[in-house]
Amino acid sequence: MRLLSRIFSLKPSQLLATFALVSLGVFMLASAAHVALAGTLSPGESAGATASDPILLSAASAVLLESQAPVSLAPAAAVPPPAQDPCLHCHIAGENTGIWTPLARWVLFGSMGLIFVFGVVRTGSVIVGRKPWKPLTARTAEWVDERYNVSEPLEKILNKPVPRYALRWWYCLGGITAFLFVVQGLTGIMLAFYYKPTPELAYSSIQYIESQVRFGAAVRAIHHWAANGMIVMCLAHMLRVFITGAYKRPRELNWVSGMLLLILTLVFGFTGYLLPWDQRAFWATTVGTEIAGAIPVIGDLALVFLRVGWDVTGETLSRFFALHVLIVPLATVAFMAAHFLMIRRQGVYRPL
Repeated sequence: MRLLSRIFSLKPSQLLATFALVSLGVFMLASAAHVALAGTLSPGESAGATASDPILLSAASAVLLESQAPVSLAPAAAVPPPAQDPCLHCHIAGENTGIWTPLARWVLFGSMGLIFVFGVVRTGSVIVGRKPWKPLTARTAEWVDERYNVSEPLEKILNKPVPRYALRWWYCLGGITAFLFVVQGLTGIMLAFYYKPTPELAYSSIQYIESQVRFGAAVRAIHHWAANGMIVMCLAHMLRVFITGAYKRPRELNWVSGMLLLILTLVFGFTGYLLPWDQRAFWATTVGTEIAGAIPVIGDLALVFLRVGWDVTGETLSRFFALHVLIVPLATVAFMAAHFLMIRRQGVYRPL
């Protein structure tokens, strides 16, 4: 009676899940019984299988030939060739058909199986524990928070109200710039796997990325256009700050850190322009370093520092690569952290 009352107290979804589990168990038991019965053959079936076995037939023929008894054997039926696995076609037969079929099958049916297993586990956990299901991400976050206690300081930083006037699109230009910087970092890491910063291999590695690497041209195009967009958004953000007067006291250091970030963004574009090592990159870098060499007093020092000598050579390429992927990104991350911290402490400047 207690079992029946417990069953009738379940929700419809829980009853459906329980019925699915019981049906699955019955199906598995029936399958096991069918396999066990199929393994036990009757004597007639055993004799028939022996008579149709080609190995036993050949042995019997050999015995009859030795006894010199006349034997009339029917011609053997042609055995069809075994079906080849699609995976063997490309490796053995040299064919290119059906290469992705096995992988597609594994992905499709494997995903369906994982979804079914996850549903069974989740339903069983709800039925047994009588508690709502808690996602694995929430469990992982609770596990980490129990040991490091990171939720309290993060709550103070992230749960800060945003004023209504700061929800307008022109207040999002700085965030768009930061997002494009993240895109630059991710695509730059992808390109760095194949790029070779040497005068002999730089241009050929770019051609290899463009023509041979899967999605290489798309990743390089995203890197290129995100760099241009980052410069445009940074300039637009600083123009908005200047128009609204957000550089005034007590936000002077915020304005200074923003100016330094603008300079670092331009250095990003200038150092990355040489990395393809083609004619346009070579002569553009030559002109840019000549402009740096025209600075009063320290012009020659800046020219020699950028070129690693008086001419644009392979050492210039190595220095620009180091600046582009190591020094400038670290400096940008440091100034961005200080910039965001000051904005968090002082809040968004009110419009005029």
